[in-house]
Amino acid sequence: MKKKGKELTPHIGIFGKRNMGKSSIINALASQQLSIVSDKPGTTTDPVKKTIEIKDIGPAIIIDTAGIDDSGSLGQQRIEKTLKIIDETDLAILVVENCQTEEYDEKLIRLFEENDLPYFIISNKNDIHNCGTNKAVKLEEKYNTTVLLFSATKFSEEEREKIFDTIKKLLPESSYKKKSLLADLVTQSDIVVLVTPIDEEAPEGRLILPQVQTIRDILDNDAIAVVTKERELDITLRRIPNPALVITDSQVFNKVAATVPEYIPMTSFSILLARHKGDFEAYIKGTPHISKLKDGDKILLLESCTHQVSCDDIGRTKIPRWIRDFTGKELEFEVVSGLDTLPDIKQYAMVIQCGGCVVTHKQLKSRIRSAIKEGIPVSNYGMTIAYVHGIFHRAVKPFLRTAGDRSIYL
Repeated sequence: MKKKGKELTPHIGIFGKRNMGKSSIINALASQQLSIVSDKPGTTTDPVKKTIEIKDIGPAIIIDTAGIDDSGSLGQQRIEKTLKIIDETDLAILVVENCQTEEYDEKLIRLFEENDLPYFIISNKNDIHNCGTNKAVKLEEKYNTTVLLFSATKFSEEEREKIFDTIKKLLPESSYKKKSLLADLVTQSDIVVLVTPIDEEAPEGRLILPQVQTIRDILDNDAIAVVTKERELDITLRRIPNPALVITDSQVFNKVAATVPEYIPMTSFSILLARHKGDFEAYIKGTPHISKLKDGDKILLLESCTHQVSCDDIGRTKIPRWIRDFTGKELEFEVVSGLDTLPDIKQYAMVIQCGGCVVTHKQLKSRIRSAIKEGIPVSNYGMTIAYVHGIFHRAVKPFLRTAGDRSIYL
């Protein structure tokens, strides 16, 4: 099986009512018994993730979800978990039978559309309820999506391949194809200087994931990576006076900006990741709102991973301190880690997202979607740090020539 990072492993969710044969479809696609199958409705309780290999895509995670029509107090909890899966799904498959959708199915379809989630429909148990081509076409016209007739217990290899072909047609390429971090910023033999502090937050014996990803991307683009600590940056630049780009850890932005001459492009790992798989335009628009914060405003900090918190943690300690010092305001900060459910987003004056190095593109964008819909300004760690240190425009300047409408970014 091809090896890829989690952020390049597409997530495909199987949704529908109980006893529609969702688990059976997963087993049919995998050609093995991955999910428990039973005639009893509600066999699948919590979402179950299985990895299968799809030709031309590589490994993909198939998520078997509980029935959207589950009942009782426990059933309601299962439904909530099923709906939460939409936030991390790159492609949805809705399973019905007899080419008929009911209120539960229509609720799912509305959620797919609200979340810009591509989907198609499988009408399962076609050996029992053969709805026929005409009925399938009407369903396609109603929802403007593909409808496949299938029987998870009696199917031909051709029918199975039709499902895989539809997955490949509708699955966003960003969910499985590697997109370069730096291809439009560096050329062959360019030298890129990476500033990586080694402090109490640095993991023992290794670099953090964004640094490793950037080094690999530099090498993939036939450029040269030079890695140094902030204390050795002066010496590095004396020996390499004209690097094509300097990329720094955000927390030493101020020192690096003072050391690197203005004519040398400079940015941070976090901003690089924000452009790579965050909502870069929303971050650019939202970051200057820091100057408009008022006493008593609440700010939500989103960490995509869970980690041991140090006494000088970047998200929980440094960023709140820097924002308070910059604004001179009495502000409240709240941190939500991992992919935990967010509190009522309307109570916050601003949302600040980490780089999101360990989550998928879809998960990262879903995380801040509710804030954007409510008109709440969003930023990310790197842009926030650059802004409060007075180097925001310089830190995003390397991306202006590829950013489209530059007036947005200036």
